[in-house]
Amino acid sequence: MKGTVLMAILAFGATSLHAAPPSHAQLPADLAQAVAEFDRAQMKGDGHALARLLADDYVLVNSRAQLENKADFINDYTAPGWKLMPYVVEDETIRQWNDGAVLGGAVTLQGLSDGKPFKVRLRFADIWRKRDRRWQVIFTQATRVPTP
Repeated sequence: MKGTVLMAILAFGATSLHAAPPSHAQLPADLAQAVAEFDRAQMKGDGHALARLLADDYVLVNSRAQLENKADFINDYTAPGWKLMPYVVEDETIRQWNDGAVLGGAVTLQGLSDGKPFKVRLRFADIWRKRDRRWQVIFTQATRVPTP
């Protein structure tokens, strides 16, 4: 599980707990709210919120090219010794259509995994889908950015 927690954190974030860039103002209010809730749930390790915001068929391709599912992701983010510090998404990409969206960018994540500090730079994409009148993340891809 210890390795899984670190791999999960290497996957994350559609946005961050920073002021929304102007492009977020163009998102539907319900999607913008879901994205903000998803970010908060990751920071707080809120398993109930993550369970609501991740689709049952959620798939994560983490930065080590390993597949994880919804249960793996929630276990990682609620594990003892886990803490994710606030982060800022840079070089954002946002594409949105009626019932779907891709939100991605680059991020430097820092925190604790199994009580040990980590810092990693990633490029990511989160795919959101509106099902039954609610937005959920259905897929995440994360790629580790090599250190220069």
